[in-house]
Amino acid sequence: MATVSTYINTQGRTEEAFNYYANVFGTEITSIQRFKDMPQLASQLPDHEQNGVLHIVLPILGGHLLMGTDMLESAGHQLHVGNNFSINLQPDSKADADRFYNLLSVGSTENSGGMNDMPWGAYWGSCLDQFGIRWMINFVSHGAA
Repeated sequence: MATVSTYINTQGRTEEAFNYYANVFGTEITSIQRFKDMPQLASQLPDHEQNGVLHIVLPILGGHLLMGTDMLESAGHQLHVGNNFSINLQPDSKADADRFYNLLSVGSTENSGGMNDMPWGAYWGSCLDQFGIRWMINFVSHGAA
């Protein structure tokens, strides 16, 4: 089933933010992965980023999920208003993922260069649309771990 969630980026404070939001909403973090849990990514990172949050999930209201990650200084990421969150689409098919990416990236001023297979098992892409809204498209087949 396709879903939509809100994806938050912070510069090394994601776990702190999600603990705060868990308290605000009275819910619990349901999943957390760290960069060190992904050897292909971790081997490219400095020691101080190894324990950073690669992906975290917190249910908030009405089934809506808040997700997030730590932006990496070593990758040149700089946090600013405008790249601190995305609308995250999780479509039911690779074809839908391509369609959403192709349509949302029309007039895009920033994008991931297309949809690509990622080390975490997803088919993923992102763009800043012509209206300044950041979108992530994240398709994971039902057979993927």
